[in-house]
Amino acid sequence: MSIKRRLFYIVKYSFIVYSVYYIVGTLVLRLLKFFVKPDDKLILFSSFGGRKFDDSPKVLYELMLKDKRFGDYKLIWAFTNPDEVELSEDRKIKCDTLNYYVTALKARAWITNSSIERGLSFKGKNTFYFNTWHGTPLKKMGADISIDNQSFKSKAKNCYDVFLVQGEYEADIFSRVFTIEREKIRLIGLPRNDILIQYTNKYQLELREKLGIPVGKKVILYAPTFREYEKTEDLECKLTVPMNLEYWKERLGMDYILLFRAHYEVAKSMEITDDDFVREMSAYPQLEDLMIVSDMLVSDYSSIFFDYSVMHKPMYCFAYDYERYASERGMYFDIRDYISATDNEVDLLSMLTKGNDFEAQEKSNVFQKKYVTAYGLATKLSIDIIAKEMGLFVSVPKQHI
Repeated sequence: MSIKRRLFYIVKYSFIVYSVYYIVGTLVLRLLKFFVKPDDKLILFSSFGGRKFDDSPKVLYELMLKDKRFGDYKLIWAFTNPDEVELSEDRKIKCDTLNYYVTALKARAWITNSSIERGLSFKGKNTFYFNTWHGTPLKKMGADISIDNQSFKSKAKNCYDVFLVQGEYEADIFSRVFTIEREKIRLIGLPRNDILIQYTNKYQLELREKLGIPVGKKVILYAPTFREYEKTEDLECKLTVPMNLEYWKERLGMDYILLFRAHYEVAKSMEITDDDFVREMSAYPQLEDLMIVSDMLVSDYSSIFFDYSVMHKPMYCFAYDYERYASERGMYFDIRDYISATDNEVDLLSMLTKGNDFEAQEKSNVFQKKYVTAYGLATKLSIDIIAKEMGLFVSVPKQHI
């Protein structure tokens, strides 16, 4: 394990160490704030704590670059490894550096899908904190779970000015677990998902060609989540799926392509070798592309079910370890009650090869109507909310439900 990762683990899971980190770090940054001049035309972006250049923050960033209202704004991204991101040097900074904290203190707005404050508390009154979040929770989270020594939840406060959701179900959860006032929760959907209902057949065909998917083959997207209780020697989450890819290829190889997309926490632990049937896509930057080219989804307890449901395609739950997962991690509801589900790969492959599975598709439709009620205009609505806060001219269209 690297020294940096070991220190991160100690800070996160040792209550005493984290408490010292929080108190000292917060105090230093609040004092530093008096020496930093605010910049009303600086916006700081971050995705998944600086690990990614994607998701809803990137969608908003790309539209802002084209929006004349933000023509003279400085749009800066924070990354844990900025050298790995293809972005001009004047548009990116490194997380956990003095420059990062100074930039955060100067910025008029923070746009993220996770957090900017790095477990501390230093947001200024004039800083507009816009959180898109990164998925609808199926697994219990925040104050709803009890994990030994999860020290962050005992100190860091959530000072969001806007928090996006795509349904009342998650609005209730986030309001409770993050102690967010309901008026700050905006039911407009997630910007990253707009493309899922806006794409054309031409765009889908172009993506299939780009990804090298043979004409006529159906595409299965398999996107499992991680298990916190399964870790490698380096304390990274891992995933052990009871699936025989040779058996899958034998059953499906003639007519299907399998796109394997693991959760970012476990992608490194997977050992998938690409061939003419399976493609390892965990490092592919745009998950939405994979959702668009696929004909069906297989997952387990991932929030991807909520996002995928707006496309009204068949969805399947491969719940091979449901009892253990529900016991150790906690679930808000039994996903098997809503999605076509099984606990073994033989039955799963039988489901996948049904052809037009109208039952699975109808379940997907019902699931969407229950849990995802706002979608399609989140990007435009978000930009207008931000523009209004910046004092720029806005024209907000009616919400699409």
